[in-house]
Amino acid sequence: MSRPTQTRRPSPTASAGEGQWAAKMERLRRRARPQNRLRVCDDAELRQRYDDAEQAARRARFVAEANPGDELAARQAADADSARDQALSALDAASEFLTFRALPRPVLEDLLAEHPPTEQQAEQQAIFNADTFPAALVAAASVDGMSREEAEELLNGWSAPDANSLWDAAWQVQQESRVELGKG
Repeated sequence: MSRPTQTRRPSPTASAGEGQWAAKMERLRRRARPQNRLRVCDDAELRQRYDDAEQAARRARFVAEANPGDELAARQAADADSARDQALSALDAASEFLTFRALPRPVLEDLLAEHPPTEQQAEQQAIFNADTFPAALVAAASVDGMSREEAEELLNGWSAPDANSLWDAAWQVQQESRVELGKG
């Protein structure tokens, strides 16, 4: 008569490891996709006021950090930070913001496949149709709900630098990586 084989009990370390992996996998699943936010503000004076206040705050912080016991420098840095914050609040109030989120890889690949380059564009090594893909991507990546027609209207109606900034906000977030290889 043969003896029945004993079932091996999982070792406590194996189940702890499995639990750790399950928790890690759950955190990986919950990662938020990267986002870009594009500020649109036509008030050049407010933009300049904020830039000046940011520079002044940086200079004041540098002086305060270089002179740790100087109460006047510390107070001037705090005042400069406050002025910068006020300038930013004014700039934010006068701005519109467009937010773009990275698409899941299969969605981006499908979108690229829907807008293949023309023969001429392919000869120039293009990976998408430059006439149709930008508006499709801007709309697909828009968190605000921008339609393809609205994206096309903005890309065609804005100045070249502004249209490029709109395109860049949607395209660059698709290229953003938040992982590192070989560190740690």
